[in-house]
Amino acid sequence: MGLLGVAGPEAVRAPARHRTRLWGARIVVHADMDAFYAAVEQLDDPSLRGRPVLVGPKSNRGVVLTASYEARPYGVASAMPVGQALRRCPDAIVVGPRFDRYQEISSQVMDVLADFSPRVEALSMDEAFVDMTGAERLFGSPREMGSRIKRAVREATRLDISVGVASTKYVAKVASDHDKPDGLTVVPPDRAREWLAPLPVSRLWGAGRKTLPRLHALGLMTIGDVAMADARVLGRLGSLGAHYHALANARDPRPVRRTRLAKSIGSDRTLIADVSRREDIEMHLRRAADRIGRRLRAKRYVAYGVRVRLKTHRFRMLTRQRKLRTPVDLGAELLAAGQSLLNEFDDDGPFRLVGMAAFDLEERRGDRQLDLFEDHAARELETVVDDLMQRFGRGALMRARDLSDSANVAGDGVNLDYLEAREGTEARGR
Repeated sequence: MGLLGVAGPEAVRAPARHRTRLWGARIVVHADMDAFYAAVEQLDDPSLRGRPVLVGPKSNRGVVLTASYEARPYGVASAMPVGQALRRCPDAIVVGPRFDRYQEISSQVMDVLADFSPRVEALSMDEAFVDMTGAERLFGSPREMGSRIKRAVREATRLDISVGVASTKYVAKVASDHDKPDGLTVVPPDRAREWLAPLPVSRLWGAGRKTLPRLHALGLMTIGDVAMADARVLGRLGSLGAHYHALANARDPRPVRRTRLAKSIGSDRTLIADVSRREDIEMHLRRAADRIGRRLRAKRYVAYGVRVRLKTHRFRMLTRQRKLRTPVDLGAELLAAGQSLLNEFDDDGPFRLVGMAAFDLEERRGDRQLDLFEDHAARELETVVDDLMQRFGRGALMRARDLSDSANVAGDGVNLDYLEAREGTEARGR
């Protein structure tokens, strides 16, 4: 994996400050699961791993829905008749599709993407656009954004995803397919036209079986040919000509249209060392509660529900949640609810992830008092901390009790935001 452009090695060696200076205003990520249905089958059935797998009906008259990467060297592809695929790859194993299971994993993937941005446009069960514009301070450079998304999806599903990052939807989509499987391709905006140029016209979005012969008949073999083509030549394609010319020149103003709404704000942390003692779990809950409280106040939200998530060392996700009588937006209030929820877990751990989310959100209007007995001192303290962190950064303050254990968080742990209100496995609510 690496930062790739037309001249990939040069792009990799470019200083970080140079890449940032050249990047445009938009940052669009296209995330695409690798051989999704087949990968899920290999995940659930270890005997299928490393073997050619075809997902589809066990009938020669059916078509292949997905072929594993082990089957693809034989020329097997999606939409190919199963009989033809088996003739090309006689050792392939045909597995019937399990769409409920694929939807379950898809929901997990979309949850992860929604953690990075509220602007997620799902194209199908296994791919989506994510608008990461303005998120550099949260997640780093465009390359670091892609890396963190890949790690988060792997952590949540144990499956690989390929990611393309660019300044337009079209280039990001082409980039995600450039280095599959498990790829990461970043195309800076000033390199996009050059990067697209040598690719075949079949990579133009919307150029199908009927259009390709027409492009070839006009002498247009590469995207670069289309980018430099005379308008009169492209006019023979009708309205498609102008569309392809814009794409070939890396012009695509289409926005990422949000298809998932933010329903909760959460903070999960994957730990370097597993924890099982209650005081250790509460320490991480306290940190999560403080982060969530700051976000709620910054967005002027209050929460009517609190959820606690624990992931065991065997990757089993446990969730408990509770609705609250009065809405909250203070870390202390969130922590109190989270500590109470710990009593409802029936697993002693150890746990590799500790997380919390505030859900059932509502906009806080004005500066009205939330409750007759609201702790004004606690609110003043937390808002002062908000101001200090806004001015001097997140590391400006830390609780003294947290100093000794501040390193027990994985460097690639994702601070989850815009977490969907969806219970994990073993979820209970009341």
